Amino acid sequence: MMQIDGWNLKDIGYDTGYNHTYGVGTDADAKSTGAADGSKGECQTCKNRKYQDGSNENVSFKSASHISPEAAGIRVAAHEAEHVSNAYAKAAEGNGQVVSASVTLRTGVCPECGRVYVAGGETNTTIKYPNETNPYQQERKSQDAADLTGARIDTRK
Repeated sequence: MMQIDGWNLKDIGYDTGYNHTYGVGTDADAKSTGAADGSKGECQTCKNRKYQDGSNENVSFKSASHISPEAAGIRVAAHEAEHVSNAYAKAAEGNGQVVSASVTLRTGVCPECGRVYVAGGETNTTIKYPNETNPYQQERKSQDAADLTGARIDTRK
């Protein structure tokens, strides 16, 4: 069982089924990439692939870094989770609420060895902030107060 950064990938529901060449090419091609002998060596394209974050947030991968194809899925997912975590922290600072957060991972196929790999990810978050200066918000609060006043009476003494 493969482990990345101490995580057993099967234990966290992550399937590493893309860790091999998908029968693309011939044995001669596999020998040139180091895959014919059963090793999971990287071809030159996979060795030279780098990941870099393009956002303005303080997260990992601000400078281009290599990730092996076997580790790319979990590392990119963890990176995108940093963006989600930042959204919750930002919302908490401004008395906001995270309404939605979604993460999409993109895959690609290496043109040299045919290996499927995680090519990158995207995180979209929506944060809702209360606007106390908005006259409609103030009216809504006044109406809520009028509707709820006296709605519950505690008769216990």
